[in-house]
Amino acid sequence: MVIESVSQVLACGRFIMGYATWQCSNQQCPHERRICFGCKSRFCNTCGKKLTDQWIEQQKVVLPDTQWQHITFTMPGELWPLFKINRHLLGKLSALAAKSLQVMARKKGVTPGIFSAIHTFGRGLNWNVHIHLSVTRGGLFDNNTQWKSVYFAREPIMKQWRYGVITLLRGAFKKGELTFPEDAVSDSDDFNRFLNQQYEKPWIVHFAKATKTPLKTIKYLGRYIKRPPLSMSRLHHYDGKTVVFNYLDHKTKTYRQMTCEAEEFIETLTQHIPEKGFRMIRYYGFLANRVRNTLLPTVYNLLNQPKRNALKLTFPDLLKNTFGMDIRQCLLCKARMVFTGITPGKPRRDLYKHRMALALAKPIE
Repeated sequence: MVIESVSQVLACGRFIMGYATWQCSNQQCPHERRICFGCKSRFCNTCGKKLTDQWIEQQKVVLPDTQWQHITFTMPGELWPLFKINRHLLGKLSALAAKSLQVMARKKGVTPGIFSAIHTFGRGLNWNVHIHLSVTRGGLFDNNTQWKSVYFAREPIMKQWRYGVITLLRGAFKKGELTFPEDAVSDSDDFNRFLNQQYEKPWIVHFAKATKTPLKTIKYLGRYIKRPPLSMSRLHHYDGKTVVFNYLDHKTKTYRQMTCEAEEFIETLTQHIPEKGFRMIRYYGFLANRVRNTLLPTVYNLLNQPKRNALKLTFPDLLKNTFGMDIRQCLLCKARMVFTGITPGKPRRDLYKHRMALALAKPIE
């Protein structure tokens, strides 16, 4: 999976991926432009930019304009290695975070809208499992005929989250579905004592200041869920042996530099590649996929929110907005460029065969 993802990123923007051809509409001008296709990998900074912008525009339309609460669910660092080895459990964490809110909202008869994203990395690229979640400060009430405000208290939410994660680990252990790090104990009594120690701790569940619209949260999460954990701008130095990159230290609120060997850097970075088909973003409440087509129109009506259409972002538009380059205009005579066709690239399954040539930037027949 890792080699496949990295091979796609290395091939991104090269002719092996295929390309589109544009010809100048001026018959007297010989200019022709070939635009190579991207890899569409979630681990690619270039393609991640396009996917991020498209996702943000779509959420601006879908998510209702009302008060939103952004919450970060963390867990003790002692539990992180268990989720690194047992990655099949990562997909269940978002549901546990959402459930902690739904239990409280259900007691008040309210169905809120929730969307969440799982992060496995900290600023220094260390393995740090946590959930970013946003929930409406209100929801459908009285058989979906009213909109009622709802307030979420941090302490009971934290206890629900803590109970859910510990119960998940206990259940996986009992079913024999839990693998332990080499230096950890796997004895039943020792494991239960370990979990009890973590359960007695006050876990950090951070409530950000509520916002009047979901826009701030959408933009914040968009920077991470559709892109790799390290942007190109944070890379400071590489000399063939060591890599230096910058990161923001949350404790000191200052920027620091991390230096590591090239192989260590690659291993640290690639550990955050999600499993194939893994859904980073999940929706719950009236935003859940199985009910949103029915409940969202009701929400819009109750909030007097008019129907909106998403802005369609094409590749030429993104290129012009980001770099100021309009591929639809001829560089020589400024006439209009016309799309003339597509040349397909090699199948993605063949990229693995050419991984060494891609890594060394050698020509591929």
